[in-house]
Amino acid sequence: MPRAYTQNHYHVVFSTKHRLPHITPDIEPRLHTFIGGILRDLGCSLVAINGTADHIHVLARYPTNLSHADLVRHIKSRSCKWVHETFPSHRDFAWQE
Repeated sequence: MPRAYTQNHYHVVFSTKHRLPHITPDIEPRLHTFIGGILRDLGCSLVAINGTADHIHVLARYPTNLSHADLVRHIKSRSCKWVHETFPSHRDFAWQE
């Protein structure tokens, strides 16, 4: 019986609101780790993550039943909430729409 094999990779780049430099050295490594956890929770695999103070690059392998929009929505909303709860001094942190 024939089988189909699908492997989806998605490279997404998104920035902080107004491109403000909110991803500081004290936040960056923990934010990357947290985003990796979000991806695992969604059934994805983090391939690579990096960025600068005002944007982030994420390369992930994701399942066929997860849309691009849902993937990005989960990453952005959950990570923003985590930053607010973990780093109270960064209450103005937000991702670009």
